[in-house]
Amino acid sequence: MVRGANGAAAEEITAVPFVALDRQHQSLRHELASAFDRVVGRSSFVLGDEVACFEAEFASACGVGHCVGMASETAALTVALKAAGVGRGDEVIVPAHIFIASVLGVLHAGATPVLCDVEAHTGLIDAAAAAEVVSSRTVALIAVHLYGQACDMRPLWALASRHGLLVVEDAAHAHGATYRGRSVGSLGDVAAFSFYPTTNLGALGDAGAICTEDPEIAQRARQLRNLGQRRSGEHVEVGFNARLDGVQAAFLRVKLPLLEAANRSRREHAAAYRDGLEGRRLLAERDHTPCVYHAFPMRVARRAAAREHLGACGIQTAVHYSRAAHEHPALVDALRPARAPLTEASGWAREELSLPMFAELRPKEIESVLAACARLPVDVDEPPSRTKES
Repeated sequence: MVRGANGAAAEEITAVPFVALDRQHQSLRHELASAFDRVVGRSSFVLGDEVACFEAEFASACGVGHCVGMASETAALTVALKAAGVGRGDEVIVPAHIFIASVLGVLHAGATPVLCDVEAHTGLIDAAAAAEVVSSRTVALIAVHLYGQACDMRPLWALASRHGLLVVEDAAHAHGATYRGRSVGSLGDVAAFSFYPTTNLGALGDAGAICTEDPEIAQRARQLRNLGQRRSGEHVEVGFNARLDGVQAAFLRVKLPLLEAANRSRREHAAAYRDGLEGRRLLAERDHTPCVYHAFPMRVARRAAAREHLGACGIQTAVHYSRAAHEHPALVDALRPARAPLTEASGWAREELSLPMFAELRPKEIESVLAACARLPVDVDEPPSRTKES
């Protein structure tokens, strides 16, 4: 029981998990078991028919000609870049407010990540900021569709056209999202997806994919993911062991037809949150980039205090992400000094707080989250200069 400011008893706030994969999987228990049995019966555990079928189905869902199943999103981004010809001596523009894998993929491909700032209202790559860091060595930019919302692609396409850049999508958060009616995965020269279990389309382990309309990129990606083999026993380049497992592909085939309905549920939950959080600093929505809400972010100046309060109420939260890319110790020696300020990226890293968001959220749980947020300390969103972070 949570009490109001005057000590009187307030409405009860029930505990709410940040994510509850058990609810999704319980409803699919029979279908997932059948998929597993199918793979075991065929003994097709690495690549094989299930992978080929999923690749065709996901390519169709994204509106592209080719999908290449991968072991993870990091592997997908690495191989996508290399398959497109990016390598040593090249520079790739990456927004600074991201999960570290977006930078690691560039480094693993042998190229140099060059960071740019993000939009204040969305946390997505800022095309004007990206333009500031283009150099004679720049060959590509990565559009990271964060939180389930597609980047504003028109200015990025224009920038890429002016400088002859490859446009790479990092769509780990955005399965089923669209930009002006076009599906994420079809908006660049090549795209990398994650199927990590908590994503909108999640496997039951690590998995990823590359999507592209370019048959040459797809063909080279298939070769690179499979130890650089052109055919069995004929290794023509130094590749990776980054193949998609048949079991994970079979599980993803069960879930893919349910993605649209699950995304619709996420949007409905987000609408309820937004109605109850009026006045809070929330993700800006754009009509031409309808968000599929992989996460529901809000910004608070005193994040630690907000998390402590919500946790005491039984509301689990997360942070996406607690450091801007240039603030990771592991990247200090790998990144060149920023060519332009990264003010907004650092602000998002300092203030972002994600509330529970998954398709199976219950109305009572959303009410509990909103009730707990209504009782946040009055100074939780005052600037750090006026209050100290708890």
